[in-house]
Amino acid sequence: MFKTIKNAFTIPELRSKILFTLFIIVLYRVGAAVPVPFTSLDILLAGYSTTGIMNYLSLLSGSAFQQGTLFALGVSPYITASIVIQLLTVAIPALERMAKEGETGKQKLEKLTRYTTVGLAIITAVGYYMLMENQYGLVKKGYDNWFGIAVIISCYVAGASIVMWLGERIDEQGIGNGISILLFANIVSSLPNQIMSYAATLNAAEVTTVIVIVMAVLAVLLTVGNVVFVTAMSDAERRIPVQYAKRVVGRKMYGGQNTNLPIKLNMSGVMPIIFANTLVSLPATILLFVNPKEGTFWYKVQHALDSDSWIYIVVLFVLIIAFAYFYISISFNPIEVSNNLMQNGGFIPGIRPGKPTAMYITKILNKVTLMGAFFLSIVACVPLILNIVSGGLLGIIAFSGSTMLIVVGVIMETIREIEAQMTMRHYKGFLDN
Repeated sequence: MFKTIKNAFTIPELRSKILFTLFIIVLYRVGAAVPVPFTSLDILLAGYSTTGIMNYLSLLSGSAFQQGTLFALGVSPYITASIVIQLLTVAIPALERMAKEGETGKQKLEKLTRYTTVGLAIITAVGYYMLMENQYGLVKKGYDNWFGIAVIISCYVAGASIVMWLGERIDEQGIGNGISILLFANIVSSLPNQIMSYAATLNAAEVTTVIVIVMAVLAVLLTVGNVVFVTAMSDAERRIPVQYAKRVVGRKMYGGQNTNLPIKLNMSGVMPIIFANTLVSLPATILLFVNPKEGTFWYKVQHALDSDSWIYIVVLFVLIIAFAYFYISISFNPIEVSNNLMQNGGFIPGIRPGKPTAMYITKILNKVTLMGAFFLSIVACVPLILNIVSGGLLGIIAFSGSTMLIVVGVIMETIREIEAQMTMRHYKGFLDN
């Protein structure tokens, strides 16, 4: 990995892309530290909960949600908007036709995603203000009038819009997926705060030194094991053998070689787990903003959907599998692959070209997708289960499965893109090495 990055810096165009991406990350982290007028950081930190959905939202925003800064909403509005547009693309024929229009249709869908992001940011900003005012009383006294409220909400909406813009700039001029890169930066930058919060939790629980050491060693071992497991499974693939018939064109003979069609176990990458986490945490987040009274029906629903409940784990497990199949259905077309093979004289041994080949690829794809979806679900849910079983003492690893999968996935996808860019430019030093 480091050798690939070193070689990439010797290519001026790639070096500029990498440096531009790093510049956007630094710019984003600066924005995540900019305070919003008329809010009190001290009161927010004093009343902030280090467990449950609050901890998860803070983790995804790089602690900006915890501190109430300009980028407190993080990438969540954009991710939610992407989910909504992609679901509507499947359900609404007009959007489905738009998606098949090539680059023009893609630009129209991106514009709809931007508008939806701003709309969701407005709703989320209002809810976040209600959380600050009703649950923590974070708005400075004397400024809780219509002007102060408008300024606070406008700042958070502007922050979410800037985050979306920064992600799109990485897509256009940088390297890797913009939103995934920003999410990766948030998770990495949140690690020190997560460790300090976990240490404070253990200190408040008045546990013995031996238990603290055991918990720390166990957390490190589980995290390292998670990284190794995720890395190994991310590289796994099912290879379908393909043969090409010999063809005579003029005086030359083409084809006749054997190759394979690789289908990766985790073809959808980190997107299903990001989508599932965002969707399953949405009801609890909305109820958190509303702050239902204790003992009411909505109060029970809020705690049933919190990250330390079994219902949350079951719903997350199911949604990850559903989103894995959904993402594959919109990104991989077996019929198109079958037609391409047939047009180039390729065939799968023992399978007739055309529709039988498409059905065979679909059958293999469904099996591999199911295994990959179970892999994603296990990685995301096992740390949550361990946290519940330990009574919250392993809270630092509660979201380690999801976060490690995102971190490792983003690193591997970015490295693959760098290697592809280098190969495309026929960089001899890289190919020889």
